[in-house]
Amino acid sequence: MPLANGNASPKISVVVPVYKVQGYLRACLDSILSQSFEDFEIVAIDDHSPDSCGRILDEYAALDERVIPVHFEENQGIGKARDAGALKARGEYILFLDSDDTLADGALQAMADRLADTGNPDILLLNHVRTYWNNRVQESAAGELLAGAGTDVFTALERPEFLGMFAVVWNRAYRREFYVGNNFIFTDGIYEDALMVYKTMLTAERIAATDHVCVEYRQRRQGNSMRTPGRKHFGIFEQYARLFEFLDERPHLEPVRTLLFERMVSHFLFTLAREDRIVPKDRTEFFKLSAAQYKRFRPKNLVLPEGTQGTRFQLLERGSYTAYAAVMAAGNTRRQMIRRAARVKTKLGKTAYNRLYQLHLRRPVDENLAVYAAYWNRGVACNPAAVYEKAKELAPNVHGVWVVRRDMVESVPAGVDYVVANSPRYWEVMARAKYLVNNVNFPNNIVKRPEQVFLQTHHGTPLKQMGIDQQKYPAAAKNMSFAKMLERADKWDLSLTSNQHSTEIWERVYPCAFEAVEYGYPRNDVYFRATAEDVLRVRRDLGIEDGKTAILYCPTVRDYQKGYVPRIDLERFCRELGPGFVVLVRTHYFYGADPRLEALQERGLIKDVSKYPVVEDLCLAADALITDYSSIMFDYACLDRPIVTYADDWEVYSKARGVYFDVLSGKPGETPGATAGTEDELIEAFRSGAWNGAEAAELRAAFRERFVRFDDGNAAERVVRHLFLGEKPAPAVLPLDERTPAPAPDVVTAAHIPRQPTGERGLIGA
Repeated sequence: MPLANGNASPKISVVVPVYKVQGYLRACLDSILSQSFEDFEIVAIDDHSPDSCGRILDEYAALDERVIPVHFEENQGIGKARDAGALKARGEYILFLDSDDTLADGALQAMADRLADTGNPDILLLNHVRTYWNNRVQESAAGELLAGAGTDVFTALERPEFLGMFAVVWNRAYRREFYVGNNFIFTDGIYEDALMVYKTMLTAERIAATDHVCVEYRQRRQGNSMRTPGRKHFGIFEQYARLFEFLDERPHLEPVRTLLFERMVSHFLFTLAREDRIVPKDRTEFFKLSAAQYKRFRPKNLVLPEGTQGTRFQLLERGSYTAYAAVMAAGNTRRQMIRRAARVKTKLGKTAYNRLYQLHLRRPVDENLAVYAAYWNRGVACNPAAVYEKAKELAPNVHGVWVVRRDMVESVPAGVDYVVANSPRYWEVMARAKYLVNNVNFPNNIVKRPEQVFLQTHHGTPLKQMGIDQQKYPAAAKNMSFAKMLERADKWDLSLTSNQHSTEIWERVYPCAFEAVEYGYPRNDVYFRATAEDVLRVRRDLGIEDGKTAILYCPTVRDYQKGYVPRIDLERFCRELGPGFVVLVRTHYFYGADPRLEALQERGLIKDVSKYPVVEDLCLAADALITDYSSIMFDYACLDRPIVTYADDWEVYSKARGVYFDVLSGKPGETPGATAGTEDELIEAFRSGAWNGAEAAELRAAFRERFVRFDDGNAAERVVRHLFLGEKPAPAVLPLDERTPAPAPDVVTAAHIPRQPTGERGLIGA
């Protein structure tokens, strides 16, 4: 989209420094691009981000020329990124927006209106809200202050109370000539915002304000550099030293020196009290440096704050960390007693098996033991099963043990070691295994030891809203404790994905500290390794006659309905398609046996494959897939065979469950092929040939380009080399056009592949 005023400079340049925010970047950019006020540009600085941020910026730039990406060759930090953005900006005003935050609706229009009302001031102060992962929204403390300013224009000396606003650069817009003309640049290290805020505020000759909420400040549960403990937080002392040097050179600013001193000391004390910033072993040193800076810059006319804060100031002035720690500890005594009582109560409630578990937790971790589970202990399946098989080949020293439910024991293949959930040996292997591999979460009562490594493989690409996004959809959440869910996800070390879409979604909806590994789904390796003989063997096992077109129908579960509800009149559907087709029906594993399907199967109209153990086999055997919102569409796309989307309840489902994109839209990259919203349309799609036509093939190609990103037949090997062998992932992902999926059944039949002896399954289902 061109700039609203052609090639002229825009009114506002939004400068966005970008680093390791792939799960949030699209929301940030979309919040800007969807603004009603269009006279802006986005200068986005890719600070050599190691994830997909650079590709996302280029994708947006290709679609909208207002997005101007700048790619650093090496990581330089947020300050240098902002500096580069400010120099690149052409707008009359510069707004710095962090790439994990968003603009509120109407923000740019409100800014433009207030700038016009106040005669284009040097700085426009903005209101904001804090947003949390649990959808809580907290108003800023400055709302009333900003509202009280109205359309007044002032300096910081005239209205020093505005120096008490949250000292960050993203809650204010700067006139570019003022900002660049005064050669403002960010200093290295964190806490650079405070120095920049105070210097610009004290330099500006004209300041205005708006109480319109412009910025939605995301309170990330994890991943915020400010809430990561370490020595970097000691940089706060240098930043404030520079501020007071700035004041020393400008005697006319003496009236605000005491105010800024109080702001500085309060900032020191706040930082010291945060366990996620200053670790215990560094607190004494941090306190001493705070005390030294207190004495160095203490104004002569200082009046101590009242109450608890005044006491903290006095303790800092005394310089005794021992006294400070004692007073702080006394203040926390009651809270600590409550927590201790809760821990004692928990310990008293331990059962016998938990005491056994606690005993095993004291034993050393077994470096050559791995525990596998899938689908809440339903058996040997999915990505964990494929990793298990490849580990036996490449890491035979690592012994794998599967966790299964008691009623699933008979499904465990011969030769596979297993434990029944909650049995005595279960607690031993869970406590001692070096590696934990699951496609869902382990129970809440499983302790993740520091020495253990948890690989979360997931079990599909998200079309349906997942994780904390489900909070908006009660039908999907069903009284789920999202806090507990995130505690379980906190145990993940590695999160496996098969495409960039999944990587971004998992990072955002599970805001935890895991590492995304983009290696592909091991369960999909079979689609590139299976042969023509394998395809024929599976079809023969399923009883599919030669020459028949097999359609695999896989509807997903409906959260808003109880039990399996047929969406197709299968008797009519089979009759309309004729004898040349055979329909394989697979209901979601949440449902039990359905007597209606059994009756249709007895009449020879369908094949009910709901209990068939290996879904990958079914995909190999099928000439085409019909599904609705099931993630099977993403896996089936590996085979490059027709996919028909049948969604007769789209309006209801999308509102009740929530989706990330519209599979019926017909847009490349969203729709995998032909679509149908009614049973008549579905039948017509097959009668007309649209299910396998040129348009469907084009849509499928775009869909594969987006979602079959890392699936190439070698995913399991990359996982095993990384997880068990500590090697760099290999082999490299093959380009899509160099991959050869298993041949389609019609191709196999046309080639006259001879029948093979029965009873051999080869690699299928491994």
